[in-house]
Amino acid sequence: MKRHGVKLAGVEFANPLLVASGTWGFGLRFRSASDRLGGVVTKGITLEERAGNPPPRIWEFPGGILNSVGLENPGLERFRSEILPRMARLKTRVIVNLAGSKAGDYPALVEALEAEKVDGYELNLSCPNVAEGGVGFGQDARTVEKVAAACRKKTKRPLVVKLTGNFVDPAETAQAAEAGGADGVTVLNTLFGLALDRDGRPFLGARTGGMSGPALKPFALYCVDRVAAAVSVPVIGCGGIMSGRDALDFLSAGASLVQVGTASLVDPDAPVRVWKELRSLCRGFGSWEEIVGRARRTG
Repeated sequence: MKRHGVKLAGVEFANPLLVASGTWGFGLRFRSASDRLGGVVTKGITLEERAGNPPPRIWEFPGGILNSVGLENPGLERFRSEILPRMARLKTRVIVNLAGSKAGDYPALVEALEAEKVDGYELNLSCPNVAEGGVGFGQDARTVEKVAAACRKKTKRPLVVKLTGNFVDPAETAQAAEAGGADGVTVLNTLFGLALDRDGRPFLGARTGGMSGPALKPFALYCVDRVAAAVSVPVIGCGGIMSGRDALDFLSAGASLVQVGTASLVDPDAPVRVWKELRSLCRGFGSWEEIVGRARRTG
């Protein structure tokens, strides 16, 4: 493949491998790895600093993990003053994941970040680990369209909506995001999960969490295939990508870019390894366009 670049709303990514929000911090701890990827999606940023959910926050099971971090983050002002200046030195695209407890938080965050050096925004309308906002926004197509439209008025930069598959058809909310002016959608965030200790009590400090890892892949892959057929904007695939083969499957199902998440928590070298494996698997193709959506073209 002569060119590795992938474009989203006019912005070119060096390759289709991104790291998912909440699994790579801000890309600074493993700077050399970040620089070899197409982009870094930051931890979710809220207007105010959040301490996150009470521990314990992680439950491992054979097919992945349940996490209940609860959007712990430094808040907008510290992010702008302490973190973004360091991220500006990364040699990769920076996408800021934005979260809120009310719909108006999202356009306010976009407006506040427009003067900063960032390459785009991912609206987190799908986090299952917060009491207000999050997945509740993403389950309602009208809210998805409203939030996307409000943010679209504040920026010309790439705007992506991260969707949920919790008790909703993501094809419908993807269409709503597109109608609101989103340039793309990320499919899929974690699914609701519950873990019990030996005494039959909820293990996680916030009672429930979000399931991620290999167990999520078949469902996420199905959702990518379904969403890609329903919208004309690019799809970013996410959910259980542990290898280059997994990443190739998501591209074949219709994703234009992919995000590596849980694999990074297990092995910080995973994103670069997945990229190397994907590149090797795709040597026989002339462009990414030949791969994206081929599952639907071939039946």
